Amino acid sequence: MAALTPRAVFVTRETDYELLIARHATRGQARFFLESRGQGLAAVEARHERFHAVLARARAGVPAEWRQALVRRADLDRFLFGPDDVVVAVGQDGLIANVAKYLGAQPVIGVNPAPDLYDGVLVRNPVERLSRLLPASVAGDVAVERRTMVEAVIDGTERLFALNEIFVGHRSHQSARYRIEVGQEGMEAREEGEEHSSSGLIVASGTGATGWARSIREATGLDLSLAPGERAVGYWVREPFPSVATATRLRAGKITDTPLHVTSRMNEGGVVFADGIEQDFLGFGWGRQVRIAPAERALHLVTG
Repeated sequence: MAALTPRAVFVTRETDYELLIARHATRGQARFFLESRGQGLAAVEARHERFHAVLARARAGVPAEWRQALVRRADLDRFLFGPDDVVVAVGQDGLIANVAKYLGAQPVIGVNPAPDLYDGVLVRNPVERLSRLLPASVAGDVAVERRTMVEAVIDGTERLFALNEIFVGHRSHQSARYRIEVGQEGMEAREEGEEHSSSGLIVASGTGATGWARSIREATGLDLSLAPGERAVGYWVREPFPSVATATRLRAGKITDTPLHVTSRMNEGGVVFADGIEQDFLGFGWGRQVRIAPAERALHLVTG
C-alpha cells in the first residue's frame, strides 16, 4: 500500500466580518447596525478580504501532491489530526494556543496575515515563506522551538492541556475555596499546603507568562524566571484572602519535578479550564483533586 502524501492542515478563526454576518444574517443589516452607532462596515470588510487573500495565497503554496484540510477554531475538538500532518495557523498568536492542546509532535507553522495588527510572537512567518517551510518541515530541515505546555489531571482521569495557562477557580470568578499543596506525589510526601479563599489561581508556561500571568506578576510583584522552552511552569494565586480558616503564604512558585495539587472546597461553580476557553471546562466540585505540572508533550513551533 502506498504511503499517504503529507497533509497541510490550515487552522483559522472567523473574521470580525463573518461574526457580524452570523449575528445579523445579512451584510445590509450588519452595516445598518454599525452605522446606527456611528461606525462603518468598510474597514471590517477590508480586513476580512485581506485575510482571505492571505489564506488563499497560503493554500496555493502547498505542494501540488500534498493533501489539504481547513478547520475553524470552533471545530478543533472534533477534528482528527494525523501524526504526519503539518499544521498551519493563519491568524493571531492565540490561534497557536487554541490548536496546541490537540496535537502531539506535529510541526506548527504560524502565518501572520496582518503584521500591522498582530504582534506575531508565535505566528512569525510571512505567507511568502510558507511554500519553503512546508516541505522543509516534513524533511526535518527547519528550526523548531519546543515550547513547554501545562497539564491538569482531575481525579487521575480527566485531562486538560494548555500552551498558556490552566485556570482553577469559580466559573463566575467570585471567591473560590480550595486547598493548595506543593510537593511530591502522595499525601504523606507533600511538603507545603494551606486552605485558600481567592479569585482562583493560574498555572502558566513560559509562553503564557507573557500574557495573563504577566498582569498578575506586575500587579503583585511576584515575578518568576520562566523561559518558554524550560520544562517548568509557574503558579500565581489571584487575590488570596486571609482569615481564621484561610492563609496566603503560597501565592506564587515555580513547578518542575514537584506537581501542584489543588483540592476543591466548592459545592458549586468550581471549574478548571485551559487557555482562556471558559466554555470548555472540567467541573471542579467539592472533594475533586487536580494535579498540575509541566506536560510530557510540547508545542513544536516552526520558527524558520
